[in-house]
Amino acid sequence: MSTCPRRLILGAAAGATAAAALPLTTTTPAWAAARQGPWAAVPDPVPVPLDALYDNDGIDTASARGGDFDGSGYTFPGEELPAGRIEVDGITFDFPAATAGARNNVVALGQRVDLPKGRYLSAVFLTAGSYGNASGETTVHYADGSTTTAGLGGGDWYSAGGPLSAPYRYKPDGTKDEHGVGIGTSEVWLDPRREAVALTLPVTSPAEAGKTSLHIFALSLQPAAQGRALVLRDVHSTHSLLDATGAQSVEATVVNAGSVAILTGDAVSVRVDVPGARTVEPARIRRLDPGEQARVRVGIRNRAGTAPGTEQDGAVTVVGRGTQAASRRSTLTLGTADYQPTEASLSGHQAPYWFQGAKFGIFIHWGVYSVPAWAPVGKQYAEWYWDHMQDPANPTYAHHRDTYGEDFAYDDFIPRFTAERFDPRAWVELFRDAGAQYHVLTSKHHEGFALWDTKVSGRNAVRLGPKRDLVKELFEASRRYAPELHRGLYFSMPEWFNPDNPWMGHAPRNPYTLQPVPYTGYTAGKDYVRDYQAPQLLELIHGYDPEIIWCDIGGVNDSLHVLAEYFDHAKNRARPIDVTVNDRSGIAFHDFTTPEYTTYAHTVVAKWEASRGLDPRSYGYNQATPDDAYMTAEEVVRSVVDIVSKNGNFLLDIGPRADGTIPEIMQTRLRETGEWLKVNGEAVYDTTYWSRMAQLGDDLRFTVRPNEAFYIHSLAEPGPRLTVEAPVPVRAGDKVTMLGHDRPLTWRVTNGALVIDVPGAARKAGRHVWVFKVEWTA
Repeated sequence: MSTCPRRLILGAAAGATAAAALPLTTTTPAWAAARQGPWAAVPDPVPVPLDALYDNDGIDTASARGGDFDGSGYTFPGEELPAGRIEVDGITFDFPAATAGARNNVVALGQRVDLPKGRYLSAVFLTAGSYGNASGETTVHYADGSTTTAGLGGGDWYSAGGPLSAPYRYKPDGTKDEHGVGIGTSEVWLDPRREAVALTLPVTSPAEAGKTSLHIFALSLQPAAQGRALVLRDVHSTHSLLDATGAQSVEATVVNAGSVAILTGDAVSVRVDVPGARTVEPARIRRLDPGEQARVRVGIRNRAGTAPGTEQDGAVTVVGRGTQAASRRSTLTLGTADYQPTEASLSGHQAPYWFQGAKFGIFIHWGVYSVPAWAPVGKQYAEWYWDHMQDPANPTYAHHRDTYGEDFAYDDFIPRFTAERFDPRAWVELFRDAGAQYHVLTSKHHEGFALWDTKVSGRNAVRLGPKRDLVKELFEASRRYAPELHRGLYFSMPEWFNPDNPWMGHAPRNPYTLQPVPYTGYTAGKDYVRDYQAPQLLELIHGYDPEIIWCDIGGVNDSLHVLAEYFDHAKNRARPIDVTVNDRSGIAFHDFTTPEYTTYAHTVVAKWEASRGLDPRSYGYNQATPDDAYMTAEEVVRSVVDIVSKNGNFLLDIGPRADGTIPEIMQTRLRETGEWLKVNGEAVYDTTYWSRMAQLGDDLRFTVRPNEAFYIHSLAEPGPRLTVEAPVPVRAGDKVTMLGHDRPLTWRVTNGALVIDVPGAARKAGRHVWVFKVEWTA
């Protein structure tokens, strides 16, 4: 079982129907009248046996074979997973043992799961997806015959970390595939006013090769307490620092497991008590409704004589109304020692808080591929031009022959990559005006052409093409003219045709004659990883101080050493910076995952970032794409809102032309997005997802600014009344407004639904997405 604090948890959001909404009143429900002092005891989680439903054997051991998790014969290694009664993120589960021939998980195909009759806050599942991230709708059945629906999901076992992780999986032949796999948690909200009796699982695909299936290993229920009650989950130290004090952050999740709202007057705070350190920045909770969760950060600082990296047993304690409300013990790491080139050492790192709060960034794909700049519109990546032209069946093969001739090699485009009109100041000011918080430039794509002055290869923009250090110029302009922006660099781990280690299996050749052609700027005889890939990454790290390293593809690497040096370099600088790396460096460790041209259907609790181009199917500039095929501002804004509501960032890509100009349609879309964010950005930046649900139906999304406000995003223009059939955390005295319209709006709760009156002036003031703010006053 991993002790890593990073967790990929897919599907923590839950949908609700009107009948499911909690009463939005200030009174205590009759069923919750009994109390014991200021804080009631919280019942322990209730594991629910799933043995009778298990229909898949997905866990093998070296001595007990025969499983087939994903339909292709691969399985989890039982030696690396626990068995029996376990605790994950503060929830108790019964995890199946790896027994020869025994089934140990259920593939979600609409089965009914009977529950011990009771009132519950939530159902928590241990899940994994095979062949992709899997999700679907779960139905909760109550004793009175009513139902609610909720999203349930599982992260792809092959790309997810998860609280239950293994460093390898078993191949069909019983040997090890040295790639990490994981199981995460997924939480579904239940209505504690009613007695739950059963769940109906989503309908996904059977466990077959190439089909996405949701696998469930265990289920536990969190009973509701009566009265005022809090419980702590997922207590762990981090290597992250808090902005206000620079103190080390200890994170925990506080759950209102009772029936009474936590308000400012309850004076709820969270602190850490641990030998060798002291709390310098306690966390405060001003508002937490029944069933809600708050993810808090407590700042601690080592006492004199406590070495960084010291491990101590400590307690995280919640205090309110002058007494202890909840406490949980955990082994905490005090301070951050230098990183070692091991998965265990790197696992203490996580996505920085600035990245978690930034939400919106600009991706820039710019390179030699920007010269031909062609692909079938909406079907292929234009930046893959060189690879696509190798295939006689690909349209790029014929396009290149007909446009440039069979003797025109890809590297003949290099002199045409001039960047002659590149204005880095104009670029960064555009990104700032778009409302972006960071930018990520392709320092080197799969073509192997570096945009900086690399010393290990002559294949770069200083010696060839532009004869300029493009990375340096962009970063210097960003620091000078838009210092509020964070700076990142994309780096392709392999190169398609590098003769020392060609990803595509061969050195450069004429695709029409198959005769060898030069790899411009190449010096023979290098060890690709030791003499080329790793040194280039370290050049970027030490020479340019990127706050994001956005790797791609993976493959052979020395990423353990490179990333350990990256993190140490960042924290040991005279002015330390918080840096981050994605999930494509070729090792299991990562700070965030990166779906492209797709998003997750439900909330992913561990940090993720979706990327796509303004182009319908390309990151690099495609001159064949007409203006009306690009994303509209409304599509961009809706994407931002949908992704942020599920705990993601949106990395929106542009593809500049070879001369360094950004197509006018792209500039227009970015500025239009920025205009919307100027008005509505407070509902996006530095917000978090709503623990109960990310969305309601097709048109409503939700975000939360902890301790301050709740936001309702309407993707459709509202009518005279907006009805939100969900347990919105609103109470008498709260102020409801629409961003961009200054006057307060009248509202009421009817049959458990929040109804907001929306005058014509407010509707006209909004566009793309209409954002309603519930400002908490108590």
